[in-house]
Amino acid sequence: MGQYTSPHFRIECEGQVATIWTQTPDKAAAADAEGAARIPAALALANLFDRLRADDDIRVIVLHRGGASFGGHTTARYQSREWQAHHNDPVNIWRTFSGIVRLHEVMASIEKPIIAQVDGDLIGGGCYIALSADLIVAREDARFLDHHLAMGQAAPVGPPFGLMPGDGGVALAPLYFTPPLAKEWLMLGKEYTARELAQRGIINYAVPAQELDATVADLVQRLLQRPAYPLAWAKRVANRHVIDQLNRTLDAGAGYEMIGLAQLERQGWEDKTTLD
Repeated sequence: MGQYTSPHFRIECEGQVATIWTQTPDKAAAADAEGAARIPAALALANLFDRLRADDDIRVIVLHRGGASFGGHTTARYQSREWQAHHNDPVNIWRTFSGIVRLHEVMASIEKPIIAQVDGDLIGGGCYIALSADLIVAREDARFLDHHLAMGQAAPVGPPFGLMPGDGGVALAPLYFTPPLAKEWLMLGKEYTARELAQRGIINYAVPAQELDATVADLVQRLLQRPAYPLAWAKRVANRHVIDQLNRTLDAGAGYEMIGLAQLERQGWEDKTTLD
């Protein structure tokens, strides 16, 4: 079994299970501030999944999402020149969006089941990393919201301007929602609680916070009781339509978001409406 370290993540391997937590900013900085700045989190997570895919000792992956690290950038952050300059630098934008594309691709294709344990709110692209998992267990009051076109209604988080939901939204939302609900989610920033998503069959379980760990542990043990190869083949075949959907839409979504960022830079970041 390999040793896993990352400036972005804390990884623990116990038996045949790898568990991943996102480092809080202070711990990430202490671990490797330069490494965290050099590699976007999505790309680092894609690289980590690649390594876990090749590790024959690991059969199940638990990915913790939600909470303070996933509530989305603050509105003030989106309005800062630092954020705007980062998203109009070709090198940074390439690393960011190629990392997002690679992450969704590897999560769909890795043969090992991934369980998303959603410990709190998911706002923005973090929603789609959770929805890319194979089984999803969330705290029942956790909020799920795509803020790209919410136009500030999620303040104090989220952009006050409109962005293309290109980091997985236009690719994955149509797989989970009916077309009218997918468009309301994407185009108007409709918010759901985990309880509402579980009632619609979009996630597996919405449970009280104190039951999260036990529910995930039960799923892990049940997966480990299944033979490894049939389980892997079942995921590979079941995910063919997911992979097809990503191939059709993910690059286009990322590309249009990058074009939209360039357009905002040209027009001025305060201009929310013009399309010329």
